Parts: sequence; C-alpha cells; structure tokens
Amino acid sequence: MFVALGAFVMTLFGGWTAQRVTDRRHLVLGLAGGLMLGVVGLDLLPEALEAAGQEVFGVPQALLLFVGGFLVAHMVERLLAARQVAHGAEEERVPQVGLTAAGAMVSHSLMDGIAIGAAFQVGDAMGLTVALAVITHDFADGFNTYTITSLYGNTRAKALAMLFADALAPVVGAASTLFFTLPVELLGSYLGFFGGALLYLAAAEILPEAHHTHPAASTLLCTTAGVGFIWLVTGIAE
Repeated sequence: MFVALGAFVMTLFGGWTAQRVTDRRHLVLGLAGGLMLGVVGLDLLPEALEAAGQEVFGVPQALLLFVGGFLVAHMVERLLAARQVAHGAEEERVPQVGLTAAGAMVSHSLMDGIAIGAAFQVGDAMGLTVALAVITHDFADGFNTYTITSLYGNTRAKALAMLFADALAPVVGAASTLFFTLPVELLGSYLGFFGGALLYLAAAEILPEAHHTHPAASTLLCTTAGVGFIWLVTGIAE
C-alpha cells in the first residue's frame, strides 16, 4: 500500500505540473502527446503482447484489440460530434469525449495498481520492479489526465476531479488484489485495447491541436522529450 501511495503522489504532481504551465498550452499539448505516444509504444503495447500474445487468425490478440481500441475511440468521438451538430451547434470539441478519455486513464491507473499488487503476489523483487515502472510513468498519467480533460472544454473543477480519481485509482487497484488474482491474459487484452484508444487521442487530437496555432520547433522538441522520458523510464524499470 505504501508503494501505491507513491503512485498517488506522482499522479497528482503530474496534474499540478500540467495546470501550472497553461500559458504555454502548445508546449503542454506537445509534451502530453509525446508522453502518450511513448506510453503506448514503449510500455503498454509491449506488455500487452507479452501478456496476451496468442494469435487470432494469424494476428496477435493484443494487436487486434489495439486496432479495435483505436477504431472505438474514433467512432465514439465522431458520434458525439455528429450529435452536437444535429442539435444545432457547430462541430467542436465535445466535453464528453474528454471525460471519457480521462475515465479510460483512470481505468488504466486502476489496472496499474492491480499490476503492482499482482506482482507482489509473485515476489518482492517483481513487485518493486513493477512499482518503479508504475510510479515513474504515473507522472505522465496525471499530466495527460488533466490536459485531455481540459482540452475538450471541461471546467477546471472537472479536470481536477478526474485527476484526483486517477491518483486514487492505483491505491484502490493495489488494495483489491488482497481479495483476488487477475488473469494475465485479461490484463494484456485490456492494455492492448487501451493503448489503441490512447494512440488515437494522441495522434488525431492532441498533437494536431498542439501545432494548430503554434507550429514551432519547441513544440516538436517537447513531443520528442515526452517520448524520450518514457523510454528512459522504461529502461530504468527493466
């Protein structure tokens, strides 16, 4: 539980950082996009392939769910946007999309906590390794949760509420493993699906928005730095 509290604090710190630099919104979005891209490509997808690597008609199950997550995120956003237009409003960023995406981040953090608890069930060394990976990338989770909730026009109060929920989720997830054991394949399948949805948000929404009004080299550098940070974290955790 002490380790899970570390994830709680790191998530809040990531969200605090995101809201403190709102005067450099394009840089925040560029960094958030890089962090999300790094988390998907260097963390979630490799874990998903390892945990749920069995093939379905010649394709790894985790990759099928990855593509499915991408498509579901795209369809949900389009349906919500179409509903907004049908009610007479101009097509714009729909707050519900931001809340849904943040909810997915909370679910991911819950699974992070479960992963910590499950790893400690295997042994202390395994538990500490997984905990290090979770705690260090929870900064990115908190940063992204606050940023993506705000990006879609939600109030600061809602963004803070989602941030707090995201911070609390690992603690709840770790505590829950005192009562059950999570099948590894189920965890891998979830990570694949969530990774696809997260990639859609990063590539189709956050990064284009970051460069829309400020197509600066500094924004691109922030994106690259975000990917590099996750690479460093992943390497340390290994």
